[in-house]
Amino acid sequence: MTTSVLLLILFGTIVMPANAQRKKYIPLVSEPTIHHADVDTANQEDIGELLYTLIHTKKPSNEVDSVGLKPTFSVVPAIGYSLQSRLAILLAGNVAFRTTLDSKISTVISSIAYTQNKQITLPIQSSIWTKNNDYNFVGEIRLYKYPQSTYGLGSSSDIHNEDPMDYNYLRFSEVALRKISGNFYAGAGYIIDYHADITHEGNSNGTVSDYTTYGPQSHTTSSGLTLNGQYDTRDSPINASKGMYASYEFRQNLEALGSTSNWNSLILDVRKYIRFPAWSQNVIAIWSYDWLTLSGKPPYLDLPSTLWDASTNAGRGYIQGRFRGAQMVYAETEYRYRITNNGLLGGVFFINAQSFSAAPGTGLQAIQPAFGPGLRIKLNKISKTNISADYGFGRQGSRGLFINVGEIF
Repeated sequence: MTTSVLLLILFGTIVMPANAQRKKYIPLVSEPTIHHADVDTANQEDIGELLYTLIHTKKPSNEVDSVGLKPTFSVVPAIGYSLQSRLAILLAGNVAFRTTLDSKISTVISSIAYTQNKQITLPIQSSIWTKNNDYNFVGEIRLYKYPQSTYGLGSSSDIHNEDPMDYNYLRFSEVALRKISGNFYAGAGYIIDYHADITHEGNSNGTVSDYTTYGPQSHTTSSGLTLNGQYDTRDSPINASKGMYASYEFRQNLEALGSTSNWNSLILDVRKYIRFPAWSQNVIAIWSYDWLTLSGKPPYLDLPSTLWDASTNAGRGYIQGRFRGAQMVYAETEYRYRITNNGLLGGVFFINAQSFSAAPGTGLQAIQPAFGPGLRIKLNKISKTNISADYGFGRQGSRGLFINVGEIF
């Protein structure tokens, strides 16, 4: 059993001019000791080696123990700041292990945070692989005490129509995927999203909020079954340099299962990675994320929304929850390139666009673009994990710094 402890001081996502933004804390790499055949570790350097060589004259060994049947723990205390949370303290960690020697690495990732604004977040994510990788069990739990503003429905909404909200949030999700053929998996699952003690103040500019028009509720439940599929040929789930990832999730929420209303949705997530030029380590990364309400009327807080995708990354350049609606169409392209030959520093340039409808039954509205540059610092050369720092520019004065551990997608 190996235990590592790190102290990280990360500055959270800050987006102007709105006065609320979710702080994103992401624990260290979920697969910390995966070996990649195309990575020449002897010629690469990460932060740990750089700090080591500043203190010692002898360079540390490049050999890294592989994850085996005994679990490997990582614990990450951290502090941060954002406009939404102000000062925040966090304890994050993960456990990596194999259920059998021939299975992929299984992970359990969790963190707990408390902020100066008395917000509490506790997410837990798991991915468990069985013998011969026949099954993959993917789970998630979220426990939030988390105030957040809304700005109305549709991608034509005005940023000045800010309606401060507060609520408690519980999510439980478990999906079982079975290997069908090659890299394709299919299966089913169950998800429940429960919001309680929902309150709102109304638009700060005195106009009637879209939340009021949509129908305020003190608590809501979305409980439903899912059908899932996944195809993955990436060389790394943490920082892919080639390959493709595609997944779908059809979700049917039923009053018979405790839902506030009957409604269903579809999420399509497609990613492609291309080395360009082909002989280099530079990568063009392409991402499409479509989150669609197919029928019914979801609770307001369960509608598709900016930066509320599964990874909370879709929409750099805008505050979380800036756009919300029954339909979300999102696309992003990023060029990732090396700055130093040893891989310690890299850069990116990204451009994205999103469009939302308003209430169910309405069409897509304006396309809202964003773009910006970014810096990458190698945190772990074996898993190819970077610390990501991006500055995004959106419309209506939206702009901000986005910090992440790992690539955005």
